[in-house]
Amino acid sequence: MLKDQDRIFTNLYGMHDRSLKGAMKRGHWDGTAKILAEGRDWIVQQIKDSGLRGRGGAGFPTGLKWSFMPKQSDGRPSYLVVNADESEPGTCKDREIMRHDPHTLVEGCLIASFAMGANACYIYIRGEYIREREALQAAIDEAYDAGLIGKNACKSGYDFDLYLHHGAGAYICGEETALLESLEGKKGMPRMKPPFPAGAGLYGCPTTVNNVESIAVVPTILRRGASWFSSFGRPNNTGTKLFGISGHVNHPCVVEEEMSITLKELLERHCGGVRGGWKNLKAVIPGGSSVPMLNASQCDEAIMDFDWLREARSGLGTAAVIVMDQSTDVIKAIWRLSKFYKHESCGQCTPCREGTGWMMRVMDRLVKGEAEIEEIDMLLSVTKQVEGHTICALGDAAAWPIQGLIRQFRDEIEDRIKAKKTGKISAVAAE
Repeated sequence: MLKDQDRIFTNLYGMHDRSLKGAMKRGHWDGTAKILAEGRDWIVQQIKDSGLRGRGGAGFPTGLKWSFMPKQSDGRPSYLVVNADESEPGTCKDREIMRHDPHTLVEGCLIASFAMGANACYIYIRGEYIREREALQAAIDEAYDAGLIGKNACKSGYDFDLYLHHGAGAYICGEETALLESLEGKKGMPRMKPPFPAGAGLYGCPTTVNNVESIAVVPTILRRGASWFSSFGRPNNTGTKLFGISGHVNHPCVVEEEMSITLKELLERHCGGVRGGWKNLKAVIPGGSSVPMLNASQCDEAIMDFDWLREARSGLGTAAVIVMDQSTDVIKAIWRLSKFYKHESCGQCTPCREGTGWMMRVMDRLVKGEAEIEEIDMLLSVTKQVEGHTICALGDAAAWPIQGLIRQFRDEIEDRIKAKKTGKISAVAAE
């Protein structure tokens, strides 16, 4: 269990002062100029050594990502873009950082941008986050007024500008290249890769896109040392992590814990356990709506990190844990997700544009038990035709929850179809 002194986000619940004064009292902005004086290479190496992996879902090593940025400028400016779009259903960790601990992010933006030779950083915040945007903008203004960012940031001789950009509430803009398109004022539609953003990103210039949490933990890692951060969690899954737990637990919450904590300990220690007791657990979506669910027996030994969940054919994603007890109609729950992905597909790639609607319409019928048993395998084969055949991962995100449902609860789908055929309506979901 994570001790209080090891927490990076010391004001996650808004109990303390979130202003610059309050943040400094809690140790933020402490010796930032000294960190910058260590130089770009040192910072990138420290982040590599810490084992920090991207906290936005993909889990790509952060230091490695930074090292793809050009060492010498070819005349084009470099940019850091912070993905604060957080529109994955079930996910609400980054909003707590922006709302209550915004200076961790502002300081992180300065240090990360310096490490990549970027003199400007854009934070792309989701359209519905009104209060979060106000808190973040206030923190940016305070940092400018105190000379911490802007011309000669922290008296380091480095000029750095930070801009906050408000999105318009589209899920697709959380995908890094669609985010860049939106930031440029175009339609939020993903770009083909290569070129990768590090070669040609925002306005055709070298760009790195990072998640809010990935950037906000950087100053603390550099202050306390890479070995401190890497002492938490299993190898290759190190550090502390924000978990957002919702659904059928007694106390839903967002909590900072160490990586590789077991799912059971996470729920029992911080959420007062599953509603109706652990035996009442039916399924858990461990990382936001786009990862496949785990069944109750997998949950018994589940370890909350990238590698264990990948081996269990799911994923840590954004660590948004959605808990479902025995009262849940899992078929209806996954139908609801497929409806969401159909609505949010940008329509650029045919498999996703057509497939998301097709999958949702079959799910419609499965919920009511009006399909044929053969259609379960047909639906599975369609998810395989969508998965991996689109420019961005939205196709995968739409396919995986359905694959998880069929893998874990196929018998329930079949029972509902049989019940409908024999006229036992009680077994069929409520309309």
